Amino acid sequence: MLRSFARLSLSIALTAGASGIALGEDSLPPRKSGLWESKVTSEGGDSTVRQCIDEKTDTLAQSGMAGAATCSKKTLTKTSAGYETESDCKIGPISASGKGLISGDFESKIRVETTSVLSGLPSQKEPVTRKMVIETRWVGPCEKGQSPGDIILPGGKIVKMPGGAPTPAK
Repeated sequence: MLRSFARLSLSIALTAGASGIALGEDSLPPRKSGLWESKVTSEGGDSTVRQCIDEKTDTLAQSGMAGAATCSKKTLTKTSAGYETESDCKIGPISASGKGLISGDFESKIRVETTSVLSGLPSQKEPVTRKMVIETRWVGPCEKGQSPGDIILPGGKIVKMPGGAPTPAK
């Protein structure tokens, strides 16, 4: 489970960096505070996580993940349908070039579609193209005992953000 979370975190960090989240004059609107459930669908499989957010942790999530990467290009452009993104980023030995579409009302739902070309992946000689769809929906207020930033993994493990370690389910 922890390995799956690490792989999911890397994918989301690369995708976020490759999507150019929250940049310049065009920036994403804040999400409504509360508990958000995200279903990530990719060639590597599906995963669903929940995150308790408030204004501060939403800002950290949007800027922090993108900040994990060094990017030579990051654009976020508002369109009539939502936002288009494009970037070239690097995390350690891994390079990612990507494009994405972000739509939704940010009060109850958000949809992110990305295509990234990754190179420098361990045990991969050729660049790999990854497509990912993240469908996020507002579930309601955070549950009792949850702190803003908590990420609830499948199976109930909680990762305290930023930089927390998983804790057993209660």
